[in-house]
Amino acid sequence: MAKKKYYVVWKGRKPGIYTTWAECEAEVKGFKGARFKSYPTYEEAKRAFQSGKSEVASTQKKQPTHTTNQNQKKTSIYYETTSISVDAGTHGNPGPVEYQGVWTEDGQVLFKTKPYPLGTNNMAEFLAIVHALQFQKEKNLNVPIYSDSQTAIGWVNKKKAKATLVVNEKSKPIWNDVSKAEEWLHEHGIPNQVLKWETKDWGEIKADYGRK
Repeated sequence: MAKKKYYVVWKGRKPGIYTTWAECEAEVKGFKGARFKSYPTYEEAKRAFQSGKSEVASTQKKQPTHTTNQNQKKTSIYYETTSISVDAGTHGNPGPVEYQGVWTEDGQVLFKTKPYPLGTNNMAEFLAIVHALQFQKEKNLNVPIYSDSQTAIGWVNKKKAKATLVVNEKSKPIWNDVSKAEEWLHEHGIPNQVLKWETKDWGEIKADYGRK
């Protein structure tokens, strides 16, 4: 049974504390610059809501500015917690593969697939990004999407998956979905930011399956 959560909305149609995701979503989806976060107890949610401005600022995690040597320019390292993170989980590459998308802020699963009999990590990452784009269009959301696969992000930008996986009975299911995803991209474009998750700086992506 899922644990009870309390959702604080600092910036939305009607700021307040909500007891279900459906109520919270109604206040923030489609609202530009929405700020919200879940808490395990009402007391924590109440304190966070009352703290107001300082807590809103903390919804965007920031890391210190740093340099690796004097010849490199400084880079601000941060990620936006009000976002969707996606990742693939494989058993061999190629092999059985699946993917999921979660809220970066709290790891809540938004969507996931059953395993494909045969596929590659990058193919599943590509499908996960497109699924996240479709999810946001359906929900009228506009938040960044993070993936730790630069290859898959490149495929999405080009609207074409350059996979070399052999086509056979086991790989047909994922190839069929890849073709549908490419068609969707050509029809709808890329309405949301798709960004690279910097594992070295931020740790494993929030949608990680933990199979490394």
